[in-house]
Amino acid sequence: MTNCGSGHLTEYGYRWEIEGGYRSIKRFMAATTSKDFGLRFFYFAFACLLYPIWRAIDLLVPVELTDEYEHSPIMTADNT
Repeated sequence: MTNCGSGHLTEYGYRWEIEGGYRSIKRFMAATTSKDFGLRFFYFAFACLLYPIWRAIDLLVPVELTDEYEHSPIMTADNT
């Protein structure tokens, strides 16, 4: 049995941030029942563009208002 170093556990913890990012991107996707691949891809691509904009706003607004950054978002994805 191999010894799993704490570095591997730390790196594995980043997986949940990635998973959370995918869930957050889905909040920006337009709801559709269309079977048109081009339209569905556009909605996904647009959501992928909105997500980092929201993350930047989420970082910059608290820093601008309080000169501090806390992990809890002031701007949620839903009200962006």
